[in-house]
Amino acid sequence: MRPRTTSVLAGVAALALLTGCGAADMTQQASPFANARGARTVTLSVQSWVGAQANVAVAQYLLEHELGYRVDTVQVDEVPAWDALSQGRVDAILEDWGHPEQEQRYVEDKKTITAGGDLGVTGHIGWFVPTYFAKEHPDVTDWKNLDKYADLLRTAESGGKGQLLDGSPSYVTNDRALVKNLNLDYQVVFAGSEAAQITQMQQFAKEKKPFLSYWYTPQWLMEKVPMTEVKLPPYEEGCDADPEKVDCAYPVTPLQKYLNADFAKDGGQAAEFLRNFTWTTEDQNQVSLMIAEKKMRPQEAAEKWVDSHRSVWKKWLP
Repeated sequence: MRPRTTSVLAGVAALALLTGCGAADMTQQASPFANARGARTVTLSVQSWVGAQANVAVAQYLLEHELGYRVDTVQVDEVPAWDALSQGRVDAILEDWGHPEQEQRYVEDKKTITAGGDLGVTGHIGWFVPTYFAKEHPDVTDWKNLDKYADLLRTAESGGKGQLLDGSPSYVTNDRALVKNLNLDYQVVFAGSEAAQITQMQQFAKEKKPFLSYWYTPQWLMEKVPMTEVKLPPYEEGCDADPEKVDCAYPVTPLQKYLNADFAKDGGQAAEFLRNFTWTTEDQNQVSLMIAEKKMRPQEAAEKWVDSHRSVWKKWLP
């Protein structure tokens, strides 16, 4: 449900991050430490958007430097990550944006996954236009007026229609259904990854061109390219139950952590630490900005944040 970036997560057996499209299915792979007798190890799933990288980087740094664990990180797309977590191929997902079907299957029915508590960050997906365009055309912020601006938002990739820019085809979005069910003269165009989407939006902003994009908060780019949300039909419980018939806005989502059930029971200090891990949108954005904008390695960004926020993370330690 969110875009992503292509940094490399450092750490023991760290894996180069892929773009969201075509990421490997890690459900058939295990941590290289899985059979290390007596080893204190943790395997964390890292989604490829930068906020998720920030969570994992800080958790990894503290697990290694404060609690003495060896940490493996693997990238898994959103839905396969639940399969990997259920099977014990990874121990924790630190940022989930809501997957009711997987929650029912693995948490309620199979009980192979357990809730790990709130991350502390509230997420929201929506359609956004740059604020400079919204100021010039205030009515564009109502979906009912979007067709009025379809010609201005047309690109070579959108086939004669207005362009709705999305990130990776692997994201779980309602955008194609929304365009169809709201009868809008738009075409969803995938940038391919969060990094590619950001590059396109930055280029549009540099040239002061209009654009309409699937986007989400929290996200560091909002500080660099101010954007204004387009109001879609109000979200109501169940309005997105059928993916083909969605005709409402995305919900506001308190982001959640999930742990493998066996790890939650037997994971000792690591499991307790991950349950305690909770921080603010501002905290996450600080680390995300260092990774994405300042081009710091995730572990460098984590170390810098940890050094200046001792009073925050000390509360997470068992």
